[in-house]
Amino acid sequence: MNKYQWVLLIMVMSFSSACVSTKKYESMQAQLESRISTSDGNLGACREELSASKNSNDELKRNLLQAQNSNLLQEQQIQGLREQIADLKSQRDKQLTQVGDLTVLSKSANDNIKNTLVQLENKDKYIRFLQAARSKADSINLALAVNLKGVLQDGIEDKDVEVKVDKTVVFINLSDKMLYQSGSANLTPRAKEVLGKIAKIIESRPDLEVMVEGYTDNVPIKTAALEDNWDLSVKRATAVVRVLQKTYNVNPNRLIAAGRGEYNALASNNTSEGRAMNRRTRIIIMPKLNQFYDLLNPTAAPQ
Repeated sequence: MNKYQWVLLIMVMSFSSACVSTKKYESMQAQLESRISTSDGNLGACREELSASKNSNDELKRNLLQAQNSNLLQEQQIQGLREQIADLKSQRDKQLTQVGDLTVLSKSANDNIKNTLVQLENKDKYIRFLQAARSKADSINLALAVNLKGVLQDGIEDKDVEVKVDKTVVFINLSDKMLYQSGSANLTPRAKEVLGKIAKIIESRPDLEVMVEGYTDNVPIKTAALEDNWDLSVKRATAVVRVLQKTYNVNPNRLIAAGRGEYNALASNNTSEGRAMNRRTRIIIMPKLNQFYDLLNPTAAPQ
């Protein structure tokens, strides 16, 4: 009961003691307390409904953000394919125009043009084959990126993890403060939890390889265990690879560990914010090289 309700009760009691009998006073007091109890119950129910509405609104916002990110990736990929198709059509039209400009042709020239047209037709078939393969790869990468975002967003701050699609690969940037103890390659308990989530996605896609790249800022380091930033970046990459292999049983034949040192920086090392951005580990999920060679093989194109 709040202070205003107490004041009201006291005023009623004072008034009642002067004007009504004790029995009537007690009846009025009981009615007042019943109303106050009912009001308190209604207030509590309203608060619970408000809390439920806020939780539902937060969930809708998260779903909307995920849908917007997915739509943006699709639009970028569709635009890239449209530009490629337009360029290929332009080249084909120029070649056909050059052929059409020839008015007097010998039998040998006619045979050559027929062969050229056949070659152009075969080239178009191969181009369509490559475009279909690229579209399939883009769709797979988009689905993989959306899946990773959904798995990794739970309990992880946006500034600590970033998932992107870049051409034919999906990569994950992880901040060093989440993965490692300061100035070392020792992983934190939080890092192993995050790597466990990533390992599940990797295991579901046995046709892909995984490269782990370690990066540092340009602050020099030299300890009994570390020679320099090159050494630190390599050890950090191999620490992640070991956890994926030994703790989560990822096939080591699919894993690559690489150290990039202080180079390939994302931001200037002149500020603490820039150095924090440069200290990162990148996990790249990419098709195996032999799959690219198969795509470039003309004999693999449909006849």
